[in-house]
Order: sequence, then C-alpha cells, then structure tokens
Amino acid sequence: MSGLIYFLFIVNSAANTVCGLVFAPIAMFPGWLSITIISAVLGIPLFIIFKYTSNQRALTRTIDDIKASLLAVRLYRDNIAVTMKSEARLMLCSVKLFVFSLIPVLIMSIPLSLILAQMGLWYQARPLQLGDAPAVVKLQLNTASPKWPDVTLDARPGARIVAGPIRIVSRKEICWTIQPVQEGNHLLTFHVGDQQIVKQLAIGTGFMRVSAKRPGTDAADVIMHPLEQPLSAAGPVASISIAYPARHSFICGTDWWLVWFCIISMISALLTSPFIKNRFSA
Repeated sequence: MSGLIYFLFIVNSAANTVCGLVFAPIAMFPGWLSITIISAVLGIPLFIIFKYTSNQRALTRTIDDIKASLLAVRLYRDNIAVTMKSEARLMLCSVKLFVFSLIPVLIMSIPLSLILAQMGLWYQARPLQLGDAPAVVKLQLNTASPKWPDVTLDARPGARIVAGPIRIVSRKEICWTIQPVQEGNHLLTFHVGDQQIVKQLAIGTGFMRVSAKRPGTDAADVIMHPLEQPLSAAGPVASISIAYPARHSFICGTDWWLVWFCIISMISALLTSPFIKNRFSA
C-alpha cells in the first residue's frame, strides 16, 4: 500500500468512526428530512471556513465594483461607450471574484470531500432488499498478475449465488449474480488462490451504509468509497464491486442528494451570514 493510499485509509477510518456515530440517526428518519437537516447544519461551518480563508477586503471591493458597473449600465444605457466600458469591467470583476474565491474553495474542498463521501454511503445507493432482482458482484483481477488464480465465492448467510462465476477475459473480471436472503450487514467471502478476501454486503429496508465498492490503489476510488480497507497492489484482486439499486428520490435519491445538499447548504449559509457579520453576504 503506497503512502498516499495508506494516509487516505487512516483518514477514512477516523471519518468512518466519527461519521458513523454522527450520521447514525439517518436510519431513523425519512430521507428528505435527514438530508435537509445535515445540509443546513453543514452549510454554517462551510461558510465560516470560506469567510476566514478568503480575502474579505478584496472580495468586498470586487462586489462593490460589480454593483457600480451594474448601476452604470442601468443609468447610461443610451451611452454605448459607457455601457461597453461597464460591461468590460463586469467581466474583469467576475474573473477577480473567481480568483479570490479559488483558494478558500480549495481549502474547503478537503473536509467537504470527506463529508460528502460519508454521506454518499447513505444516500447514493440503497441496500439490497428481500425480493429484489439478483444483483451483480464483480471482482476485478490485478492486471499485473499473468495467470488467473482459482476464485470462489461464499455468499452465505446473506445471499445465495444465482449464477456464476462468469469470466470476462478481456477485462480480467469475474462476475456472479446473487439473491439476497437475509437482512443485515454481511460479508461476501472470496477465496482467491490461497488468500481470503471479504466484501461488505448490505441487505435491508430503509437507510443503511452501503459500500458499493472495495477499492484498490486508485486514490479517487479510495476517497469515494471510504468504508472498506483498500486492497493491496501486490495482491491478486484490484477491486470488488456490487451493483446496488439506485435510490429513487429527487431529494435524497442517487445523485440528486448532492444537488439538494448544495441548494440547502447555500441557503443555510445565506440565512446565517448576517449573524456572522460577513459583508460578503450583501
């Protein structure tokens, strides 16, 4: 495991513990309510981070210039020269606003990416349910291994194997379809050569933490799928994934939850900005 992947694993382990406790009430509330509360609460510290990591004087001057330019366009709309000059100034101010916001946004993105990854465990997919159609489990072999090892899957007690293994030689993948038979958090056990590798399996109704993929050495995968320990680059398996069903909702559903988070967190930040005495909210 490389230094970066190991560092991300340590950070994810801490985040899993903390967020596992903080986000535990999600399982007890309707999805629309929990995502709204979490988004509204998180909007406040994110706004504070932006406030204290940005150049407030420069941002305020830029916003004042934008207001002045807009006013000039409105007052002198019959004067083409003044209008063109004001519009050019507006474009320049927009560039300045982007530049001044870049550093605080980059700083804010560090804790935000960890939080969103944890939220994604709850909202991005729903767990398998009894009566669902069979789900596909995909094991990606390490392309550095020249030979295919013997691979078997033990899905008990949470699921039974419906079909597989199916080998896709061109992609070095082995696939199974499994049928959920028992609710709860279970482990799929893969016997790969002389090694035993496990993958978490979530079966139940409502909201549960769902790890769609046990990542390998890809840093982006490790960040996006933080619940399970990354697989070693020296091992025979590169990753293991489960095709969980999408969660259907325009508020807390697959991908939509992220849109709702952005909307509610921004509204929360705007509503609380007068109390933080930040002129940037003007």
